Amino acid sequence: MPSNFLTKEGFQKLQDELEHLRTVKRQEVALRLHEAMDGGELIENAEYEAAKNEQAFVEGRIQELDILLATASIIEDNGKTRKHDAIHVGSKVTIKEGNFEAETFTIVGAAEANPREGKISNESPIGKSILGHKLGDVVRVETPGGTYNVKIIKVG
Repeated sequence: MPSNFLTKEGFQKLQDELEHLRTVKRQEVALRLHEAMDGGELIENAEYEAAKNEQAFVEGRIQELDILLATASIIEDNGKTRKHDAIHVGSKVTIKEGNFEAETFTIVGAAEANPREGKISNESPIGKSILGHKLGDVVRVETPGGTYNVKIIKVG
């Protein structure tokens, strides 16, 4: 089974979510189910149906997080990336495409990707393309919308 790349912070965030689901959310859903069963005929009880659906979602997310955390590879960010080092998962990178503004982001695993927070997946078109490259390289990025080049202007 392939591993999932996570930063220490991302790993902790998912562990916290898992703990919350197991200790708090399960109890909330169980209480909703119990109250809905006391509400009369179960066949026509919309609240019971909604609670059962939520229970299925919570249990599915618990299973998903269990597997994700069990197969996770923690990205060590020791802050020692040098100019001549190749870009890897965990690298903070600044790229520039043509006349557009430079963009800075950190390459993370897919489970932790959040472009709004400046975290892109190693499986995304840009992430996949720049892995293994170095400062100053011009890299071809292939996306479903077309192909373009980016220049790596900062690594670290």
